Amino acid sequence: MTAPLDLTLTPEAAVAALERVLLDGLDPENCPQRSNIPVPAGELLLMPAATERYAGVKIAGVAPANPARGLPRITGSYLLLDGATLQPLALLDGAALTALRTPAVTAVALRRLAAPGTGHLVLFGAGPQAYGHLDVLRAVLPLVELTVVARSAGPAERLVAYAASLGLKARTGGPEAVAAADAVVCCTTARTPLFDGALVPDHAVVAAVGSHEPEAREVDAVLVGRAARYVEARTVALREAGDLIQAGAAADSLANLSELVTGEAVVPHNRPRFFKSVGMAWQDLAVAAAQYELGRGRADSLTVT
Repeated sequence: MTAPLDLTLTPEAAVAALERVLLDGLDPENCPQRSNIPVPAGELLLMPAATERYAGVKIAGVAPANPARGLPRITGSYLLLDGATLQPLALLDGAALTALRTPAVTAVALRRLAAPGTGHLVLFGAGPQAYGHLDVLRAVLPLVELTVVARSAGPAERLVAYAASLGLKARTGGPEAVAAADAVVCCTTARTPLFDGALVPDHAVVAAVGSHEPEAREVDAVLVGRAARYVEARTVALREAGDLIQAGAAADSLANLSELVTGEAVVPHNRPRFFKSVGMAWQDLAVAAAQYELGRGRADSLTVT
């Protein structure tokens, strides 16, 4: 098998690719379901998606013990196919694809949910997704200030230093920092709520991206109860989003990402807005196809066997 196609797509281009798919009429409620397979090392995910032009499948591994070994927690590969013939077009690094598309999905939502002048981001986590979210959100929000909340001081300080190198006023802090936030983003492996949802200001937006399991959540029922709620798809959220399931959220209280992008969803600014994502296969396909088209000269020379 050939080496993967390099992922050179910019955050702005990834956001645009996702928005374009939704504006072209994709209904996330009808997309194929992800297969989750428990294995001794953790979990294997099989994520297929297709349009008339392209099809693709990501095989991802979630290995919780990997970080202690100095290895990525998320592994995998993405195979992009021609939509009409299902012939292989390109192979992409699945972990790199996930690291780009996840914050790009958050950015699609937050550029519509964040209040004007959103400057202070409180970021829970200091791993790859924290860096990815910082990079992508800077492209769509007028961020000037960052507070990093993380379990380990070393990774938190390194993320602060990185943010400072980008020109942000950055520091570490505790969960109470959400009381002064304009935006809160949770990208952790937490199984229980990270902060008191009563502290979040009415003008703020909160996004949680860290889990896709009914038993895990990063935000509490207090926040979910206060907030206007947005998801990638209602069908998926009520099957996988522990933040919403454990809070007893009903389908009719959720707006999906397509409705948000097309302007059908109501966005109030007198209470927090909460966006919960679990990751869907159409997102991987949209970003993979955009990368393929960006590097078509190289992609056309690839053969995958």
